[in-house]
Amino acid sequence: MNFAPIEDWLELPADSVLEVWEGLVITLQLLCGSVLLAFALALPLALAATSGRAWPERLARGYSAAFRGTPLLVQLFILYYGVSQFEAVRQSPAWWLLEDAFYCGLLALSLNLAAYMAEDLRAGILAVPVGEKEAALAMGMSPFQCYRWIVLPAAWRIATPALGNEVIAQLKATALVSTITVLDLTGVARRLSNASYTTDALVIAGVVYAAITLVVVLAVRRIERRFGPAGRR
Repeated sequence: MNFAPIEDWLELPADSVLEVWEGLVITLQLLCGSVLLAFALALPLALAATSGRAWPERLARGYSAAFRGTPLLVQLFILYYGVSQFEAVRQSPAWWLLEDAFYCGLLALSLNLAAYMAEDLRAGILAVPVGEKEAALAMGMSPFQCYRWIVLPAAWRIATPALGNEVIAQLKATALVSTITVLDLTGVARRLSNASYTTDALVIAGVVYAAITLVVVLAVRRIERRFGPAGRR
């Protein structure tokens, strides 16, 4: 890949531009991976929180309170530095995941985001009119079919704006993994700034984050138009 034009424009050595690119790739991997894993966990949590059963509701709300009530940075440090102190953890199959800073950061980001997404989906499920559920059941649908075809699609449409905001917040949160030695976009920019005694690399990172945020905003708006009331066929 030819970085010469970028090198001249940014006034950075070619090696540094390549490092910024690699950091951007890691940031995007963390963002996309954590969003997918978080959504896969958030959906059952939201269903448990609205199930009307005591124990599933308590577990879901306890999970949400634990991860939403503590800073993500603390969760990262506990998973990467704290858990590794226990010999039982180091001897367990989970150690292959926790010993790697990238995967440990991905896990922390996913678990944290799942708590927020679950609350958004729970609110969306509760916002679905009761009449729609009753009409579906009266037509002979089973509770599973009612949720599959009526409740969850409606909850998705309602929660889309909030979920989009969570993705944007997650993009910014990925910068925290640089504190556990992951050279993401922020980590690379900070290292280059320290080496050059300038803030040029940090400014570039800020511009890149803003550009990614704009792309996410446009994508969310497109989804809203496609699946919102005006876009439904």
